[in-house]
Amino acid sequence: MAIRRCLAADIPSIERIINAAAERYRGAIPPDCWHEPYMSREDLDREIAAGVEFWGYEDGGNLAGVMGIQAVKDVTLIRHAYVLPTHQGRGIGGKLLEHLRGMTTRPILIGTWRDATWAIRFYQDHDFGLVPETLKPELLRKYWTISERQVETSVVLRSR
Repeated sequence: MAIRRCLAADIPSIERIINAAAERYRGAIPPDCWHEPYMSREDLDREIAAGVEFWGYEDGGNLAGVMGIQAVKDVTLIRHAYVLPTHQGRGIGGKLLEHLRGMTTRPILIGTWRDATWAIRFYQDHDFGLVPETLKPELLRKYWTISERQVETSVVLRSR
């Protein structure tokens, strides 16, 4: 088992992992924000072109989880953190998160859906805290390119 930087050849696997794991978010993501597939190849390509660098957790020669890191202005964002449903609960997400944390000395921000309580708990268990609701919209607009609806229905966590 190893953590490694994802390459262009990994894009189909990244797309598959994100869309398989995103099924858990169905119902936590407002219906007007959910789409099929959750992340299209074009959206994934756009994220990579915008500077999201994906890292993967390899198990038996295959990617089992992925997580992106993106430098934006004066912070680092953790983006698109997903583990295959068959591999969840094995510590893969935590290992990826700790690896990416070690790659930066800048403050780290993470955005997720407000109703994805398991995701929020995961980040809190890894020493991230929710930012106050009053600061959230400003941070989401400053560091992410998302819709106003997503701003309304998301939370931001920051490294402690």
